[in-house]
Amino acid sequence: MKIIGLTGGIATGKSQVSSILSELGAMVIDADIVAREVVQKGLPAWQQLKDTFGEEYFLSNGELNRRKLGQLVFSHPDELAKLNSITHPAIKARIEDRINDLKVQGYNGIVVVDAALLLEAGWETMVDQVWVVDAPMEKRIERLMNRDNLTRDQALSRINSQMSQQERIAKADKIIYNNSNIDSLKEQVLRIWHETLKEINSQ
Repeated sequence: MKIIGLTGGIATGKSQVSSILSELGAMVIDADIVAREVVQKGLPAWQQLKDTFGEEYFLSNGELNRRKLGQLVFSHPDELAKLNSITHPAIKARIEDRINDLKVQGYNGIVVVDAALLLEAGWETMVDQVWVVDAPMEKRIERLMNRDNLTRDQALSRINSQMSQQERIAKADKIIYNNSNIDSLKEQVLRIWHETLKEINSQ
């Protein structure tokens, strides 16, 4: 089994790469989906969030109001740190459980941990390689403005709130450049995929 950590800044096209890898046969563990699972009503992280942020950040049915909490933490770094201190350990533990389950089942292919915060959270210790998706800044700004209906300043603010791409690339084993079209992107992913399969088969 080879475990790949797939990451990249907002609007670089990481989700596109993850989708291509899934089509090629990778077992993808999406940290965004796991993040939603660990804060479900009644779970330990859900209770910790309730104790920390209060009832006002929960819906009438008891579920976390993700949008409202997101608005708070996005503009207050201290509150974001509190949120991450609760959710990150729970997300990491669940991802590790999934990887261990695959090992027990004898899975011997490629596992992709798709996580925007892979490096910020220190989760690279879980993976064998780090793959970073990169894209030109102007393309990222344009994508964000169109996708989330943001102004240019709002888009830049979201990009700048994350680790810089230079920092990510410095820690990358493989870099996927999303600077052209979907065919070019698929070609790069396919090449790296076959390289990785060869590495597995030669072990």
